Amino acid sequence: MADLLNIGLSGLSASKTQLSITGHNISNVNTPGYSRQDASQTTRTPQFSGAGYVGSGTTLVEIRRTYSEFLTSQLRSSTSLSSDVEAYKSQIDQLDSLLAGSTTGITPSLQKFFSALQTAAEDPANIPARQLVLAEAEGLARRFNTVSDRLTEQNDFTNKQMAAVTDQINRLAGSIGSLNDAIATASANGKQPNDLLDARDEAVRQLSTYIGVTVTPQDDNSFNISVGSGQPLVVGKAVSQLKVVPGQSDPNRHEIRFVSGGSEQGITSQITGGELGGLIRYRDEVLDPTLNSLGRLALSISDEVNSQLGQGLDLKGQVGVDLFKNVNSSDLIDKRSYPMGVNVEVTDTRLLSTKDYEIEITSLNDTGGGSYRIREASGAWTTGAFGDDQLGFSLSLAEDSTLAVGDRILIMPTRRGATGIALNLDQADQLAFASPVRAESNLQNSGTGVITQPKLLSAPSPIDVAVLEGAFGSLPALEVGNIAANGSYALNASLPSNWSYVVKAGDPNPPSLQLGNSSTLRLAYTNDGETYEFEFSLSGRPQTGDSFSLTFNQSGVSDNRNALALVDLQNKQTVGVSVGADGVTSGASFTDGYGELVERVGTLTAQARMDSEATGAILKQATDNRDSLSAVNLDEEAANLIKFEQYYNASAQIIQVARSLFDTLISTFR
Repeated sequence: MADLLNIGLSGLSASKTQLSITGHNISNVNTPGYSRQDASQTTRTPQFSGAGYVGSGTTLVEIRRTYSEFLTSQLRSSTSLSSDVEAYKSQIDQLDSLLAGSTTGITPSLQKFFSALQTAAEDPANIPARQLVLAEAEGLARRFNTVSDRLTEQNDFTNKQMAAVTDQINRLAGSIGSLNDAIATASANGKQPNDLLDARDEAVRQLSTYIGVTVTPQDDNSFNISVGSGQPLVVGKAVSQLKVVPGQSDPNRHEIRFVSGGSEQGITSQITGGELGGLIRYRDEVLDPTLNSLGRLALSISDEVNSQLGQGLDLKGQVGVDLFKNVNSSDLIDKRSYPMGVNVEVTDTRLLSTKDYEIEITSLNDTGGGSYRIREASGAWTTGAFGDDQLGFSLSLAEDSTLAVGDRILIMPTRRGATGIALNLDQADQLAFASPVRAESNLQNSGTGVITQPKLLSAPSPIDVAVLEGAFGSLPALEVGNIAANGSYALNASLPSNWSYVVKAGDPNPPSLQLGNSSTLRLAYTNDGETYEFEFSLSGRPQTGDSFSLTFNQSGVSDNRNALALVDLQNKQTVGVSVGADGVTSGASFTDGYGELVERVGTLTAQARMDSEATGAILKQATDNRDSLSAVNLDEEAANLIKFEQYYNASAQIIQVARSLFDTLISTFR
């Protein structure tokens, strides 16, 4: 009877445990990361009898979870990738809407500014038209400022979000370390603590939403978690931390540092995956280049417009005043480097790129000069000297500089360009719409020769009125010489000192002209190393002795040639100019330069949206694959409840039979 009773009791115990496991599965159907559990049974050691071995019941070997390391690892990596893409996409969507918007972008304000210039050029003496130019110029500057402020806000948000995400990473790392300790202790008896393992897997999965991780299982069932290029965030129960600090090269761009014991190391560039990786990737790939590109455009517009105005005359006959704030104002040049101590002066906005640079001082002298080496990001070093003009800017040491040999400085030539642009001019009559020189035909000319109004091709900006008045005061009328039988002729060659024809290098002689053809001529005037070059055309059929005069445009009230030159800047290639090996110059206009920026951001946005769909689908598939194996199926558990209840009842019946047999046996001896 005892054997039968023990067999029934073993079945009763096994069924009760199975019912408990099934109930545990059902109650955790909505627990994140929970893996369905079941128990494996085996027969007890049978007992030998004369007829052979008789079974002695059943026993539970282990309670195991339905789990696949491959599927869990796949879910973890898919979660990290999806979080990275979503963080990147959420930021670039905002930027794309900002730059491409009809009310928020730069293009509408740029078009209004040049439209106002065109209107003013049609009637250069019209004061209301000139005032409209000032209003649209101020609107353009403020639009640049507003867009720059929005980008700065995104950078500030990125810094704050990096700090918030890092706090979550440290919290989860601490939880994983505690779970590692608990799991190692609980596993000492040779059995796995399933619920603790599930809790740790879920914590690691949550960690992967914030940062890409590498998981290395250990013999004691603990996990070692590493980030970046292998920095150990969790080793057993020992936990390191990440912290966010202002950047060493740029305090406005926060960096991630890995803290282990008393040592720290920067790992920002090594972090990939998760929300943190997406934010860093967005900042490096999109936000910083956009700030630089927008700043370069603002610098280019300011410099080109100011330079052109400096080559014209206003309604009072004075040299044009800058419309926009000077790109090399004292409050701007010292903010283009960090740490401060190096002044960055823009020398040619056409040559500026959208790159940031790093320099390392290699020598200094008593006169404030010295040398350095310079590179883009982590590129190759090249040499330079303070005062050199390269890459569109030159560097000089500030008077109060405390920098020393070996110091490294971040150079940001264009980063604050859009923030620094501002309207400088507030008097409409000071807009220099007139050209400084004009041409006239002698009223006594007997031929039909016609001279066009001269165009100032190149000159220092601003021009020197006194120099030009003196130059044209000494320039005699250009007289037509003897006309040959074939109709060719030349102008007088006896130009005053400092004046010369520009035909080709080293050729001071006037060009040969032809009756009936339109011929273009160039004259250059050089004074103290500065050259003024003018271009005009002669056409028609002049006669010998006819003359044409070039004079200083003293008042220029109704002259609009410099205004037209300002309008032409809209389509002139002035942004990102480069000269190829074949000598061909390439670049972009203001509109095209901004269009390239919008197009680049738009392309990256479209790519991010496609990546979001793809990674979302991959994550869903990975989640479904994991759930198909490990998730709780309520229908299956309901069936198990019925099954194990029946097993329990059957085992109880065995005990009841054993009791009846025992009672029958006892009653025979009464």
